[in-house]
Amino acid sequence: MRLGYFTMPVHPMQRSWAETLQEDRAAIILADKLGFYDAFVGEHLTDACETVTNSLLFHATLIDATKNIKLASGTCNLSQIHPVVIAANAAMFDHLSQGRFIMGVSAGALTSDAEALDILDEDRNKMFAEAIDVILAIWERDPPYDIDFPDNRYKVSTKRTLTPELGIGYMGKPFQKPRPEIVGTVVAPFSPGVVLMGKRDFHPLSANFLLAKHMRSHWQNYAKGKAEVGETAKVADWRVARTIFVADDDKTALRYGREDANSPYRFYFDQMLGKMKRGNRLYVFKSHREQPDEEITHDFVMDHCVIHGSVNKVVDAILKMREEIGDFGELVYAGMDWVDPALAKRSMQLLAEEVMPRVNAAIGKSAAAE
Repeated sequence: MRLGYFTMPVHPMQRSWAETLQEDRAAIILADKLGFYDAFVGEHLTDACETVTNSLLFHATLIDATKNIKLASGTCNLSQIHPVVIAANAAMFDHLSQGRFIMGVSAGALTSDAEALDILDEDRNKMFAEAIDVILAIWERDPPYDIDFPDNRYKVSTKRTLTPELGIGYMGKPFQKPRPEIVGTVVAPFSPGVVLMGKRDFHPLSANFLLAKHMRSHWQNYAKGKAEVGETAKVADWRVARTIFVADDDKTALRYGREDANSPYRFYFDQMLGKMKRGNRLYVFKSHREQPDEEITHDFVMDHCVIHGSVNKVVDAILKMREEIGDFGELVYAGMDWVDPALAKRSMQLLAEEVMPRVNAAIGKSAAAE
């Protein structure tokens, strides 16, 4: 099982923007040194806590500061930028990083972003679907482009201005062939969109703020989509994100990961709970569809969404989750604000150097016994 990293990121509003950007960079540089496979970074335009506005721009500062880790948009919000711009910028980033690029995509869920861009009343999921079709067509075709899909708002052509001898009218293709890996974050239980991911060979990343019990449905739907196009789903393609804090002792883990009023984990889920309430999306935290909203308290969410403890306790929790949801290819560690930098760094180190080797050893023994 691989180890990955994901951050939205989420920081207290009073912190310096310049400082938090450097902190987010430091976390990914550390992840690279610790052998994390990839690092996903989210983007928002109008959020004082989630302060990366463009994940590709942010990751560009990390290409020369890291050696092996794959740099992943987490996500490019496809309803917010014309697909020609995304296709061109993503292809260039893939070349700059020499293939250390994963393209995470979504429609863009933050309503204030949509309002600021005057697309609040648009069907952003439809815009997303239309945009990804155009991006892939650009990467698959040669000029002159004449991309005009039925019922797609984006029409792309360079026929009138194409000048081949000058290179005018040409759009670059990615470094990776035929294209970079494309990953979609899955939030909703039983999401039907994962079936479409399977059909198109996009890979699912189950969100860290979804109850683990619902994640099996993501794999089932992904496998269903693969089967519908005559292919077999590969466990390696499924990423599962979890909110984890590892400490040298359980007392420290409980304090920093749960009980302390200044815990970054408490702050994170206070943010997430408030945003899900505001967006009428409390269902992501519910154990069953009919669960009353009033039961979705901060403590309920923390109980179900945060793994904290010493190495052995965290190993046991990860293996228990794997028994519940089935095998998956990558555990994605959710990055938090560094309230205590030493504890934050130590958590990543313990996870990479002690937890994951024990988890993989246990998985290997289980497979050998079968």
